[in-house]
Amino acid sequence: MKGGSDSAISRGVSYLLSCQHGDGSWRGEYGGPLFLLPNYVIAHYIAGREIAPERAGKMVRYLLSTRNGDGSVGLYDGGPGCLFTTTITYVALRMLGVAPDDEAMAAMRRWIHAQGTPLGAANWGKFMLAFLGLYEYEGLNPVLPELWLLPRRLPIYPGRLWCHTRQVYLPLSWLYATRAKAPGSPLLAALRTELYDRSYDRIDFAAHRDTIAQCDDLYPVTRLMKSVNRVQNGYEAQRFKPFRARALDEALSHIRYEDAVTNFVALGPVNRVLNAIVYHFNDPGGEEEEKAFAAMEHYLCETPRGIHLNGYSSTALWDTVFAVQTLRTVGGDHPKALGAARDFIRDNQIRREMPDRDLFHRSQALGGWPFGDAESGWPVTDCTAEGMKCSIALEQLPGSGVPDVLLAESVRLLLAYQNTDGGWSSYEEQRGPKWLEKLNPSNVFGDIMVEHSYIECTSAAMQGLLAYKKRFPGRSDREITAAVGRGEAFLRKSQGADGSFYGSWAVCYTYGAWFGVEGLRAAGAFADDPAVRRAAEFLLSHQNSDGGWGEAAESCLEKRYVPAGSHCVQTAWALLALCEAGEGKSDAARRAAEFLIARQQPDGCWPKERMTGVFNRSVLIDYDNYHRYFPLWALAKWRKAQ
Repeated sequence: MKGGSDSAISRGVSYLLSCQHGDGSWRGEYGGPLFLLPNYVIAHYIAGREIAPERAGKMVRYLLSTRNGDGSVGLYDGGPGCLFTTTITYVALRMLGVAPDDEAMAAMRRWIHAQGTPLGAANWGKFMLAFLGLYEYEGLNPVLPELWLLPRRLPIYPGRLWCHTRQVYLPLSWLYATRAKAPGSPLLAALRTELYDRSYDRIDFAAHRDTIAQCDDLYPVTRLMKSVNRVQNGYEAQRFKPFRARALDEALSHIRYEDAVTNFVALGPVNRVLNAIVYHFNDPGGEEEEKAFAAMEHYLCETPRGIHLNGYSSTALWDTVFAVQTLRTVGGDHPKALGAARDFIRDNQIRREMPDRDLFHRSQALGGWPFGDAESGWPVTDCTAEGMKCSIALEQLPGSGVPDVLLAESVRLLLAYQNTDGGWSSYEEQRGPKWLEKLNPSNVFGDIMVEHSYIECTSAAMQGLLAYKKRFPGRSDREITAAVGRGEAFLRKSQGADGSFYGSWAVCYTYGAWFGVEGLRAAGAFADDPAVRRAAEFLLSHQNSDGGWGEAAESCLEKRYVPAGSHCVQTAWALLALCEAGEGKSDAARRAAEFLIARQQPDGCWPKERMTGVFNRSVLIDYDNYHRYFPLWALAKWRKAQ
């Protein structure tokens, strides 16, 4: 068996090294969500920007490949049909030149009508249609820019929201308040007829503000949100024009700030598209519009299936730190690859502080690491921690690493981001109360209103801080010790009665178990600690007969382990957790290793299987590099445990 693992590891290392990019990073495709590319196409249509025929053809090919057998399109690739995504995909395909009598379009149209037409689409879908004049603004519940003029101390002030939510609803508020609408065209007139099963002019859109098709109603609007909407609709009917004008100026200043400090890359593809639409309506053809549309190109990704839009501008930092840790666990001599990776990590630490950051609701960025490349300017807690861990681990390589003073800033950032419950969230510290989740207007996304503490971010932050403390004893020791203690308490409190740890950024309990056990062990828990033992027993109880682990996306929605066929990446997470829990020599760990060895492909990689990444509980996303390093990492750790 040892010989088999040695051979598998050797092949896996060769393959992983061959995937490193010239800049020293491992960056990969990051697709899956199916509302992104249609947004891109719609924005270009609104702005009158032609998409080159060759590119359009590849986009059509990709969009058509996302359809389910019944003609629907899911929130994510392969997911159950969603009216929101099916509708905007249909619109995008028509804008890209696909004829309405095409068989695929006819099937999509039948499915859309069967769900009640776009009158039942989720919130984001109705907004995108409204910008085109394919849905009327009176059928939308308000997104008021005036909220940005409220006192900052109020819980409902938008600056307290999770950054992705506020950066999406910020441009939505400007577009809603200005009733932005593209000029009519023969295509839009035809789409009005195609999308609805009745005359467009006779639809009472106001009566459908709260109409949501069952397939889109994953997170029903609460009674509290409905009450808030009644108040907002009452205000909208009597809005004070000077106050509205001032609110629009305030919203626009925040939109401009986001683009200025992110080099127009923006936080993500949704607010990148929406900000571009704002610039078009505010100053058609102006410099801001040009920069916004140019930066949109960062997100495009060409694949054998065609062209789609990635869920982030880059995965470079995230993939690189895990590839580095995989190679270090394997051992051996890889100075060229690790040196290039060290340089990439060093060069993509955020080395500037955001100007006027308090005014625009930005936390410390200096010393942080992003998910992708530093140009975005958005640090993430676990990326910062993993970047710091790798920088410290690689500092003995020839050349220059991260200066000590900037590692100290990383520590300062992580300490500042810790939440009052002892955990760490993602991009910022939690600013708003959790009850704000009752005001979630999205219909299809969960836990979007405020930052939450996560098992994964907490574990990574603890490990990063402890790596710094070990490397620089006497510096911030007291603060780090206290922070790690609070983090450990959070992990213990978050563990389920069955020993499970819920993972929020991947599917789901195998991922959570790995981070949960790693965090507890880093904080000093022994392998016989009751929390560690219960986590191991939970995993052992869910091992499949073939030695692997597999769980379905429903685990995220239902918050319970939903078994599925064995999956190489999820098996790797479970094996990593078991090895950390002192179970590396167990029969279960051996069978997991045998499963991974048997599933390795001749080129040294592991098969590309169903997506394992997730965000906001309902949308799967494809971490394309996970199958390249996690199984290898797990085998290497298992071999060391023998």
